[in-house]
Amino acid sequence: METSELLKKVRQIEIKTRGLSRNIFAGQYHSAFKGRGMAFSEVREYQFGDDIRDIDWNVTARYIRPYVKVFEEERELTVMLLIDVSGSKDFGTVSRMKKEVITEIAATLAFSAIQNNDKIGVIFFSDQIEKFIPPQKGKRHILYIIRELIDFQPEHKQTDLGQALKYLTNAIKKRCTAFLISDFIDKGNYQEALTIANRKHDVVAIQVYDHRETELPNVGLMKIKDAETGKERWIDSSSNKVRELYKTWWEERQSDMNKAFNKSRVDAVSIRTEDDYVKALIALFDKRN
Repeated sequence: METSELLKKVRQIEIKTRGLSRNIFAGQYHSAFKGRGMAFSEVREYQFGDDIRDIDWNVTARYIRPYVKVFEEERELTVMLLIDVSGSKDFGTVSRMKKEVITEIAATLAFSAIQNNDKIGVIFFSDQIEKFIPPQKGKRHILYIIRELIDFQPEHKQTDLGQALKYLTNAIKKRCTAFLISDFIDKGNYQEALTIANRKHDVVAIQVYDHRETELPNVGLMKIKDAETGKERWIDSSSNKVRELYKTWWEERQSDMNKAFNKSRVDAVSIRTEDDYVKALIALFDKRN
């Protein structure tokens, strides 16, 4: 993409997603993704009902009457975006490709994090870790992330969700909130890695898919190509059996995905490319409150 075109696209994404995060998600994001740690705030004199485990014995000895430590929730979070950049993201039949929707969702979450004074980082993955952007704060950092979301070109085409989750678990030492944004087209088993990652971090899964992926149209003989392996084949979409087999494959894959989310205790939402992702995200945030 030419530099001028890229900067224009970055600006468009910034204007749209910054407005959404500021005007719509201000309260929902703050309450849905609270800080998990407790930070020392002050000491005060002991009151009836206080937990004796909070007594500060040094201060108590100094004033010869009991004082307790007061803690408050740490608000600053580290937010990680795990972005699927495999070949299947370059697909869309209605108005936008999956890649475009993923970019807008990720940018909206990034601006929400920054406005909440949180750090934001990114892991781009295919079946390899394509790029790691360490978490930082600031508008310049956000704009850099958006540029990468728009223009990043992966070296590999296939998908390995398990590898991305293992990398998150090992690379980010402090507990974070991690948004795993993908179409979840993965032939491997990622449930164990998802479970382990969610024990250490707070993982949220966001599936982005296209309506045409759910069923085949009846248009006769057609050539299809696997965007991740490059394999091509002819199929007869006018066959009821072929269309039914494809629909069954999709439903079973969705069922397996949702079972993985449930067993791993991961909050999740599925968003079609033609849907209003704002409503879907708000519903997800509300579910967590």
